[in-house]
Amino acid sequence: MGTWGAGPFQSDLADDFKDWLHDMPPQEAVAAIQEACQRVVDSGPVVDAENGVEAVAAAAYAIGHAQVSDIPTNPEDASERPLPLIPEPVRAMARQALRRVLGDGSKLARGWVDSSTAAEWRQEVQLILCAFD
Repeated sequence: MGTWGAGPFQSDLADDFKDWLHDMPPQEAVAAIQEACQRVVDSGPVVDAENGVEAVAAAAYAIGHAQVSDIPTNPEDASERPLPLIPEPVRAMARQALRRVLGDGSKLARGWVDSSTAAEWRQEVQLILCAFD
């Protein structure tokens, strides 16, 4: 998996996941966002890095495409079919998943080689988490 930055879509896996969501009808995309977050919530004591990447990308996509926000999304990726307002159960699931991704049991949180990039990534995920509140 190639990573070129700390942003929510700055890895091959996250970018592919975003493209996959972008090609779905809005209601299916919301369901896929919920499923990505559910995988992290249900993962047990250790959150797999790949599941973490997809949950962060899913949450950022949801916020960036459902409402005006500061979450960085590529304007070229703007959907002609914006997502509906994300239902509270999905929002709650995303909050829980993002907290797990930021936690001690997260392989994604521990996987950064450069501490400044790790700090930048944490800040990006915190921004996404705050957008769900």
